[in-house]
Amino acid sequence: LTLSFGATRPSVFLKSTRARSYVIQGTRTQEECNTRRLLALAAAATATAGWSYNQEDVDDDAWLEEIEGEKALKWVREQNARTVTAWGNPITSPTYQKVLEALESKDKIPGVSKIGNFYYNFWTEKERPRGILRRCKPEEYAEKEVPWETVLDIDALCREDDCSYVYKGIKSFKPTIKSNPRRTLVALSPGGSDAVIRREFDLEKKKFVPIEDQAFVISTPEKHSCSWLDNDTLLIAIGLSDKEKTDSGYPRVLREWKRGTDLKDAPIVYTGKKSDVTVGGSLTRSRGVELEWRYRAPSFYTSRRSVRRHTPKRDGVWYDLQELGIPQDASVFAHGAVLLIELRTSWLSFSAGALLAVGLDDLCQNGISANIQPLFLPQPHTSLKGISASKNLLALVIQDHVKPSLHLFNVDLVNDILQIKNLNSILTHDLERPQIRALSVSAVDSDESDDFFLRSSSFLEPSTLSLLQIDQSRTTSKLLKTLPHMFQVKANQIVEQRFATSADGTQVPYFLIKNGDNTQAPCLIFAYGGFEISLGPSYNSALGRGWLERGGHYVLANLRGGGEYGPSWHKAALKENRQKAYDDLNAVAKHLVESGLVDSAKRIAVRGGSNGGLLTANAYVQQPENYGAIVSAVPLTNMKKYSKLLAGASWMDEYGDPNSDDWNNFLHKYSPYHNINPKDIPIYPPLLVTTSTKDDRVHPYHARAFTHKLLDLGATNVWYYENIEGGHGGAADAKQSAYVTALYMDMLFRLLSSSSESSGE
Repeated sequence: LTLSFGATRPSVFLKSTRARSYVIQGTRTQEECNTRRLLALAAAATATAGWSYNQEDVDDDAWLEEIEGEKALKWVREQNARTVTAWGNPITSPTYQKVLEALESKDKIPGVSKIGNFYYNFWTEKERPRGILRRCKPEEYAEKEVPWETVLDIDALCREDDCSYVYKGIKSFKPTIKSNPRRTLVALSPGGSDAVIRREFDLEKKKFVPIEDQAFVISTPEKHSCSWLDNDTLLIAIGLSDKEKTDSGYPRVLREWKRGTDLKDAPIVYTGKKSDVTVGGSLTRSRGVELEWRYRAPSFYTSRRSVRRHTPKRDGVWYDLQELGIPQDASVFAHGAVLLIELRTSWLSFSAGALLAVGLDDLCQNGISANIQPLFLPQPHTSLKGISASKNLLALVIQDHVKPSLHLFNVDLVNDILQIKNLNSILTHDLERPQIRALSVSAVDSDESDDFFLRSSSFLEPSTLSLLQIDQSRTTSKLLKTLPHMFQVKANQIVEQRFATSADGTQVPYFLIKNGDNTQAPCLIFAYGGFEISLGPSYNSALGRGWLERGGHYVLANLRGGGEYGPSWHKAALKENRQKAYDDLNAVAKHLVESGLVDSAKRIAVRGGSNGGLLTANAYVQQPENYGAIVSAVPLTNMKKYSKLLAGASWMDEYGDPNSDDWNNFLHKYSPYHNINPKDIPIYPPLLVTTSTKDDRVHPYHARAFTHKLLDLGATNVWYYENIEGGHGGAADAKQSAYVTALYMDMLFRLLSSSSESSGE
């Protein structure tokens, strides 16, 4: 929560957008997941009543669009210095030290992925802030002191290349189910941006493959995705020129790149439209079934997909899933020869949010007349949070009023007939019962076993990692790792779920960590409300050390526009209905005062990033009386310009098209930049705006221009901080993250609290 704002985006390729855990191993590539992460962000709200916006002043500060322009960076450095002068250097704050200790602590549960005969983990710590890729044998992982073997040291690579790399993952080639992958592709981002370079790496020799050995190398940072087709061929979606990129800045062509050839000479095998969001392709392997996919995304929430069985001769028949009747906005996964379909809109007799199963061959032959069966049918208070597939099983995490539980199914084709078996009866009551917690599952090895890693935590209880072993008659759970308590939990701290009534009567849930009965304690709200991203409980050591230990209350708000209740909750705040998300936030803030948690709105701060940054910017201009301070991180603020800056064009499904009637009809109402009322400058609450120069998703212009305009209008309680590195998360390593965290937490405590702890002691 301190770094990521809507970053967990699923794939545009085989599924529509959900901020959920989809870990069906072998059916989707990591880059396919990452590309959707690159697309997600942004929102805004309605104007101050009785004041007319002015759209003629949009280009007065166009110089701030020059990301590394001399004039722009001079202004940035001046504002950074002004902010540090006003609030102190975070490095000297006890909050910084506490948060940094937590972020750099070695007391973390190392998440692993099984690649061949090893468990791989990417690890950061104080001595290695950029991290190392390391591995161990599966039987060693449960040991208290795991004998890790370093595979790649990113800090050493940064020194060697004199470049500030941020590790973005690997993609390995596995010729057969039983084989041990030798080659992988390492993705690295200079400075933390979404654009990456890629270099082929030898996992046996633990070295990059030399160029003279015909290594696959992409040396210029680009937003792209790729998938191994065989040992010597990549399917790669990449735009090598503006003509080969969509209006959103993503690839519109798919190439087949042979080893030893120049990428620019690789034949283009698939092309999308300039107006598409992106295109791509992949080869998936699951339960012995190999499938080739091609796709283009006409919009953020729709994908046009084709699939065929992969054969040595590559002569399989392509089937267009949309021509077969599958909705373009549905998510599609392969589980062996079964397709799983998650709906965003109602289809046939199934409601939006349902998860369905159908045999691939049955669908290709019979279209919508095929035997389509439901795995999950949502109720008004339930939604699908995540899916993971093992060799024979599907594990679903289902939310009931934003509280998760686990559900198990066996889905198979028996004599070409689809059969679904519910295995919930073998689960323990604790896993089956919805609770206020975080719960996720991932298959250990989807090719060879039905074991799952199960991770669980809550706001005040640290994470545990267990091995869940399942057969057809029973479930056994073995605790593998437990995170120690990273912050002090007080006896008077209580976790609750409450509901606020929004302007139209809708009940809006929020989680509260109540720090005793001190009504004068600061209260921090975190909210997002967009892109169907669902916020839920998690153990956050930075939040615990920097906020909760000091006596602050904390609220996590589940606004419309998110995914807490499935697609309908998200669609309720799209485009012309965006105001509902902002009404929901204001309802939560008011409820905190009305319920007696705090004695005044002046005790309340709200913070959000990306789409949440625009949410908070609109809270600032719409209802400033509800807040004592506001933090807007990596925000969008100028909704007239957003579609022309970086990836903005890809978000028009969420907000609307500012170059159409949408602008006059509704979009101008939630463009914070245009709804600053000069007469309200004296009543606007203190504001901190943060962003990153290296953010190539949401242009830093938005944060710069909003701040610059307020300062020009005479606002004195507005501060700005721009990290020179960091990408869309706002920070590239633990020190940068701790710096920004200490900056805003210390500032908020000083503003909201009468306590002597306001400086972080």
